[in-house]
Amino acid sequence: MRDLNHLLCESLPGYRRVLRLPKQLFAVCPFDGDCLPSRVRLFDPGSGRPSLPFPHRWNYQDPVWILEAYFWKADEEMGPGRHNRYLDVPGFAPVLVTRDPGMIRAIATATGDREGQFDRDTLPSVGIARATGTDTLLYANGAEWKKQRKIAACPFGKTTLFQPEQFNEFAETFRTTVRSRIEVLREHLASSGHESVEIRLESEVKVVMLEMLTNNFFGAEISYAELRDRYVPALERVIDHIVSDTVKNRMGIPWRRFPSLSKRILQAKEDDAAFEELTHLVLAPRAQKRALWKQFKSDAPDEKLISNLKVFLAGALEATTSYATWAISHLARHADAQERVYDEVKEIDVYTPEALAGASYLRDVLDETLRLTPSLYFLPRRATTDTWVTTSDERKILIPWGTHILLDVWHANRHEDHWGVEATGFPATEFEPGRWRNLAAKGRATKDILHFGFGHGPRVCPGKHLGELEVGLTVGAFVKTFRFTADHAENPARAGVSTKPADGTLVRMSLR
Repeated sequence: MRDLNHLLCESLPGYRRVLRLPKQLFAVCPFDGDCLPSRVRLFDPGSGRPSLPFPHRWNYQDPVWILEAYFWKADEEMGPGRHNRYLDVPGFAPVLVTRDPGMIRAIATATGDREGQFDRDTLPSVGIARATGTDTLLYANGAEWKKQRKIAACPFGKTTLFQPEQFNEFAETFRTTVRSRIEVLREHLASSGHESVEIRLESEVKVVMLEMLTNNFFGAEISYAELRDRYVPALERVIDHIVSDTVKNRMGIPWRRFPSLSKRILQAKEDDAAFEELTHLVLAPRAQKRALWKQFKSDAPDEKLISNLKVFLAGALEATTSYATWAISHLARHADAQERVYDEVKEIDVYTPEALAGASYLRDVLDETLRLTPSLYFLPRRATTDTWVTTSDERKILIPWGTHILLDVWHANRHEDHWGVEATGFPATEFEPGRWRNLAAKGRATKDILHFGFGHGPRVCPGKHLGELEVGLTVGAFVKTFRFTADHAENPARAGVSTKPADGTLVRMSLR
């Protein structure tokens, strides 16, 4: 009988859910081990909690607050429940949320294609899949993910990106763009008679990032004006649609099938057409083996690459824009840090890999940016079977099959227990690049002070090295060229696919 139950559990998800139901009805904890999470109530009237602990039509635009709901008043608790919480609603799979860096690292490391490992949870990505397709490195799991990861390894690798020819193309395109923007700013200041100008930089940074992606990385030839006026606005609206579609489209019907009866649907279809057009523009250089395509080792037909290219264009644009705008936003509020970066980059005329590597304080600024304001504010995982997880300090937890796991990087990186004065010399919620030198002086190994800014483990972001290259160039050149400040000390976030400064990176800037 026991063997029959085991067979049914392994082969019939519905049978598992039925067996789980009595424990759910009596609020029995579905986890085991010495690191048990605390239960979160689905509804908790009178608690002052900022949100329900699940996304719905009225809160999906504030996803950081949904994570916050899991840890509402958690600091009053001691023990493993302080940083590990779960929701278990009868009839549904449990949801485990952790802001424990040790647990995040252990689960991320145990994610992969082998039997018993965690999958990337596809539930938060259904909107992306409907917009781009399901056969992508982002959405796939198991053997399909491993195959696509192998194909992407060479063109995204650090060795490829930092080859002199490839790197110099990035640097030259960026210099050309910066020169043109400086001239525009000079003309504006001359005509206005002012010494400084107030501007929201997010849209400008997006154009620069998309230009480097399309023209340098993929070898396309798209003008700055086309990127600014056509493709960036279309991609912004596509990404906004992806976020809302993930929550609102419960029927799972692709919006492309809807008749064009409203301006909103008509605009969405026009944006999708622009996205498709941009994808084919970056695919076209493959035939001539230009730019990254020289390193692309696959005989897959072009049509098989479309979905991954769409994910990459939208995802890389979001992530690098988030990373760069947060760094600029923090530096705008920390004049001393801005001047220290300037002292490092003011003599750099050619941004070689060696020059960037020598700018150690800029590196600390970028690491602190990813710690305090990570682009990827949570990492979704799903248990493929009943799985024991052991952290590096030997704590253990049994996570049952089907559990949705949210690795809450945002709150892990901001908690005093993990990144505060005792651990790093500075408060966890403050932007302090000096904490990285403190940690180095204490002999803390890099593996022990992870900010998870690009994820971690086998499913680390494949564009990590590209993102660091682009953002290093952008922030370094921006600080060298401009002096900039922010009017408000507060620096709140808005979150969607990634996080960004809520004010659109509003700064007052002048030429140095």
